[in-house]
Amino acid sequence: MKITILGAGAIGGLAGAYLSQAGHDVTLVDRWAEHIDKIKQDGLTVDGVRGDLHFTPTALHPHEVQGPLEALLIATKSQHTLDALESMLPHFGPDTFVVSYQNGFNEPDIIARLEAAGLGGRERVMGSIPNYGGALVDPGHIEFVHEGPIQLGEMTGERTPRLLELAAQLSALTEVQLSDNIWGQIWAKEVYSAQVVFSALVNAPIRETLGVERYARVAGAVVREALEIAEANGITVEAFDFFDPANYKPQTPDDTRKLLDNINHAVWLLKKDQKPGAHQFRKQGSGIWWDIVYRNRPSEVRSSNGKLVEYAARVGADARLNAKLCDMIYEIEGGERQLGFHNYDELEAYVTSLGKALP
Repeated sequence: MKITILGAGAIGGLAGAYLSQAGHDVTLVDRWAEHIDKIKQDGLTVDGVRGDLHFTPTALHPHEVQGPLEALLIATKSQHTLDALESMLPHFGPDTFVVSYQNGFNEPDIIARLEAAGLGGRERVMGSIPNYGGALVDPGHIEFVHEGPIQLGEMTGERTPRLLELAAQLSALTEVQLSDNIWGQIWAKEVYSAQVVFSALVNAPIRETLGVERYARVAGAVVREALEIAEANGITVEAFDFFDPANYKPQTPDDTRKLLDNINHAVWLLKKDQKPGAHQFRKQGSGIWWDIVYRNRPSEVRSSNGKLVEYAARVGADARLNAKLCDMIYEIEGGERQLGFHNYDELEAYVTSLGKALP
């Protein structure tokens, strides 16, 4: 199978690196010319949880791509999904299929664009959740921040030969878990990600945000509301390694304690592979934090968690906490609000005012 990964940042770049090392036919494509030029000239440097490594994947600028494509993995930030897809439509062949290899509710938009182009629809699309983490530090340099599996599934729910083949190839990087309800998995990731967005309101490591009980309680209330939005939309939210939706509907203080323990476990999972003294990690927070603090660019909140608010509006569900959280991030990105723990104080007071505090 010929794999083209559009977006050679942390998620796409790590996949391309390990697949190329395993001998698979994979090409990295990215519009950041300096990054592609660096990979072409010197290869790709990866440091972090697996040590200091060097890879030599094939890398192309977008204008150098030639069709027909086979497996197209879109690994851009979610707000760039449709532009990325549009750039590759001229290279589609009869067997081309698209994988949303990123955060966000991108699959319906991809399907709609393919239908509008007369290229098919749902049968052309796979969903995925890459649950490993990294950071694109500099051109040709990626930091592998934490381990994690990949969930992968056809949007039709079928177990197709191409699904099995792609899963086998991606296993060169990490464990691949096949899903018959990938849309429910994607919703789970976005519901869970509400607490990840919450952690980006301050410039601090995750142990000082979600790792603090007072703040975890606020984050838990936001995620609980996000879960209610999913259920109001008729979504069966699936559990995954970082997240068990059953824990986010506490009725008693004991239930809340179980939830807080679950959040602490998630924090531990994110850090468990980082060996003290082995590597000084540059990325200390979420990808949203990384975009705001390190890359000084808008995050993908509008195109991922922001869509939760839109889904809530469609069915009349209450999304006030998630809307408030997203607005606070937008204000930070726009220079109208400073990062800091005062944001937690403000959101905590809002949770209480709405009567949504955890038991």
